[in-house]
Amino acid sequence: MTTIPLQRLLGAALFILAAAFALGARAQDKLPEYRLGPGDSIRISVFQNPNLTLETRVSEDGTITYPLIGSVRIGGMTIARAEQTIAKALDEGNFIKRPQVSILSLNIRSSQVSVLGLVSRPGRFPLETFNVRVSEMIALAGGIAATGDDFAIVTGERAGKPYRKEIDIAAVFLSNKHDDDVTVAPGDVIYVHRAPVFYIYGEVQRPGSYRVERGMTMRQALVQGGGLTQRGTERSLRLHRRGASNQLEASNPGLDDPVRPNDVLHVGESLF
Repeated sequence: MTTIPLQRLLGAALFILAAAFALGARAQDKLPEYRLGPGDSIRISVFQNPNLTLETRVSEDGTITYPLIGSVRIGGMTIARAEQTIAKALDEGNFIKRPQVSILSLNIRSSQVSVLGLVSRPGRFPLETFNVRVSEMIALAGGIAATGDDFAIVTGERAGKPYRKEIDIAAVFLSNKHDDDVTVAPGDVIYVHRAPVFYIYGEVQRPGSYRVERGMTMRQALVQGGGLTQRGTERSLRLHRRGASNQLEASNPGLDDPVRPNDVLHVGESLF
């Protein structure tokens, strides 16, 4: 039995960790860098100058008032740029030479994400913190409505380019696809469409339209319609479905055949 040298094992482990870190870094790089805006709460500190530590809120015109230098406009700037702006003002005012300014974001109010479509409370919601996931934004909107789809469409911008992703919200939790639950960015729009439905009429107890559930079969669709009436028969079940050419096609489906969105099922009357 051969043994693998310890050095080789350590080297392989380090390679895997480095690759995972690089992938994570690239994924984060896709998000646009946050820019400060009205309502944001921040803490400003200057290295070795504790008396200049200040917690403040960005005003509606994008300015703050800071000791020694007065009013400073930082709205629309990245945190790094705002740090440089304050440091430059302190240096040019001969207050502190080459100051090291740090800004910590305490509460983000200016950036918002829109959640639209079939959710309980559609609207615009502020990003209170970083690293907020799509599922968390949907939760803020009251969750997906009863008639809403399991899928959410996220649109926005990443690295200056249009961004669009369709996320199976149910699969995030049912199938542990947590990587699909992406981090939202300021200005993103999350849209939940109407859930796909099928239609059933004829000799059933409750004709109407019903949601297409995952893996639903024709047999389950009949149950959803309340089952057959005394005059109905499974043998007379007819399926009307649009084909590849968008033409309506009729067929006699099997009871274990899958139901698809916009299927129309008709249960005929027994002849005997």
